[in-house]
Amino acid sequence: MIVAVLARLVITGLAFAAAARLLSGVHVHGGLWGYLVIAVVFGLVNAFIGTVLRIVTFPLKLLTLGLFSIVVNALLLKITDALTSHLQIDTFFWTCVWAAVIISVVSVVLDFILDSVLGKSGRRVNRRAPARH
Repeated sequence: MIVAVLARLVITGLAFAAAARLLSGVHVHGGLWGYLVIAVVFGLVNAFIGTVLRIVTFPLKLLTLGLFSIVVNALLLKITDALTSHLQIDTFFWTCVWAAVIISVVSVVLDFILDSVLGKSGRRVNRRAPARH
């Protein structure tokens, strides 16, 4: 379980690094420590505030066929920006929206890669074909 939490923090940190690299309006201060702090704060914001926002905005998500989720994620990024000095996002709307998209895509891709390498249980996947009887 601790390995899974640490892996999730690394993936989130790498996703923020990709957003900071690709978008001129996203700045991360503090090096590796800064990415770790941002990943922890973003995880907590996502767990507590994100859950409430997703429940409250569910009707809007239905009307927009899920596209409003990007706006919710952008708002969570801006809240993370306000809570930590390690993250600076210049403008709310477009920079946060693009950052939310980049962070989501990078996280999904890295999660997929990690799951395919380690398997869901965190152990190496047995690549042998099943025995036939």
